[in-house]
Amino acid sequence: MGRTGFDIVRTNNNRGGVDDFIPFEATMQAARAAGLSVGDYIDEVMNGTPGATRFTIDELRTLGVFAANPDTVLEIGPGSGRYLEKTLKECSPGRYEIYETAAPWSDYLVDTFGVVAQPTAGCSLASTPDGSVDLVQAHKVFNTVTFLCASRYFFEMARVTRPGGRIVFDVMTETCLDPATVRAWATKGGAGHGSYPAAMPRQACVDLFATLGCSLEAGFLAPMGVASTEVLVFGKGA
Repeated sequence: MGRTGFDIVRTNNNRGGVDDFIPFEATMQAARAAGLSVGDYIDEVMNGTPGATRFTIDELRTLGVFAANPDTVLEIGPGSGRYLEKTLKECSPGRYEIYETAAPWSDYLVDTFGVVAQPTAGCSLASTPDGSVDLVQAHKVFNTVTFLCASRYFFEMARVTRPGGRIVFDVMTETCLDPATVRAWATKGGAGHGSYPAAMPRQACVDLFATLGCSLEAGFLAPMGVASTEVLVFGKGA
């Protein structure tokens, strides 16, 4: 299978079968053949949403997420690194931690960008100390895993963020799920991929983070699949 560009991986921790969501070798080969960067290939060809990553990063810049020049950044599920790469162009953190379950992508990101790959169980940020991170982010992650998996990560994100730091992630909230959109997912969204796409109540996120000392600063819609996902920006109080 390796010769044809596919990886055989073991799915564990009941993450809904998303471990091999973007196969490493096949994606790298296809991006090279198309003459595109890996990130642009995923946006334009695999996802059919040209410029989606750039759009999200631009919106976060406008909201001032990078203005504080975060010294420590942590990203959950960076995968191909398309958000990671653009984040590094917006700020110059002294340390960038990743939690990535797909070993080939994790190794690639360490070799390419010099990030720190933490041991990953797919449910926690156990290797990161409390209050040690300026910016915690996750893109196109929590709409691919189960409700409980996402919820456990939410507690961990609040724990590792320092007072005054920011938490950024996207979820497919009710804002993204009007009847026409639900129909589009059901009829045009394909067979899905395990738990993808997974919905998450917006108010549940806001209320939970409020109990963890984090307040919602902003939210905006970003392209995802046949519809959209909502990016939420939280600030942790002092």
